[in-house]
Amino acid sequence: MFSRGGAVRSLIDLVMQHTKNEVWLVSHSSMDHLAEKIIERCHLARTNESQHFRRNVIWKRIVRWDHFADGFPNIFIDDVKEMAGKDVMFLASFHSPAVIFEQMSVLFAIPRYLARSFHIILPYFATGTMERIDKEGQVATAKTLATLLSTVPLTARGPPQLLIFDIHALQERFYFGENIIPRLTSAIPLVKRELDILGHKDWCVAFPDEGATKRFASHFGDTAIITCNKIRKNGDRIIKIRGGVPPGKHVLIVDDLVQTGGTLIECAKALLNHGALSVSAYVTHAVFPDNSWKKFTQSDVKFEDFWITDSIPHAYEIAKNPPFKLLSLADVIAETMWGYDLMQY
Repeated sequence: MFSRGGAVRSLIDLVMQHTKNEVWLVSHSSMDHLAEKIIERCHLARTNESQHFRRNVIWKRIVRWDHFADGFPNIFIDDVKEMAGKDVMFLASFHSPAVIFEQMSVLFAIPRYLARSFHIILPYFATGTMERIDKEGQVATAKTLATLLSTVPLTARGPPQLLIFDIHALQERFYFGENIIPRLTSAIPLVKRELDILGHKDWCVAFPDEGATKRFASHFGDTAIITCNKIRKNGDRIIKIRGGVPPGKHVLIVDDLVQTGGTLIECAKALLNHGALSVSAYVTHAVFPDNSWKKFTQSDVKFEDFWITDSIPHAYEIAKNPPFKLLSLADVIAETMWGYDLMQY
């Protein structure tokens, strides 16, 4: 027969175990769509799979992203006393300089409220294309941002971890300091899954330059690979096709990001001129400054499909317009976290 004291201790132990099992997901307001999808994926996995190693991921909408009259952030984090001892993930977006400072303020604050561990999910490393200096006077802002992120405080479990998808250059991992652990992963499996669903046997993959070929070709195994090389001839830039044979093939152009899209359109034109049956495209990061995505809705060069991810908030609006289709990072993020981090108590 249990004593009253024993029953109280058992109840306390149960509550403590439940609390320990919780993982907090906090997000910037611009990433609420993706945060909601991540939570849905985590709950589905916990329902359908063995719960012995599964932890309860809770979306904590505890940050008030307000601003003072002068435009500077006026931020308040609710429930900070409950954060002590919790494993916390923060879903960030540095898609604009205007939102970086306010999010860095929160990144600095969370470890100081005694979070046990801290994972930063930053799908798009925005300054990644400015990673090198070609002449004196240039500033490698990729290094600047990496240095800034490296100053996020430690937690009880050590350095925070930083998850980035398809960073522009893998060597940028060495720009980060010893106080943060960059984890560089890829969203390429999402588009490979789409190709499997379509079921075409006559696909081949093209890359818009040599760098993209070196970076991503290994993801596609024995698939025929084409590289579109840009060369200058009589003052004009022309595209030369090297590698695989496009005639009679459905071609998928793959890159980490797109800016204005001019290179992709030129590559598609060259591939169609060489006999490709159709051309589609995939990029992880749909940057598209100044609404340059509209080129692909109005261009004479037809793209069958253009897959993008939700690494940048405006992707949801872009994907409402053919030929764009949205592939959510939620599955990849959830699977990455389930793979190790969310199994740890």
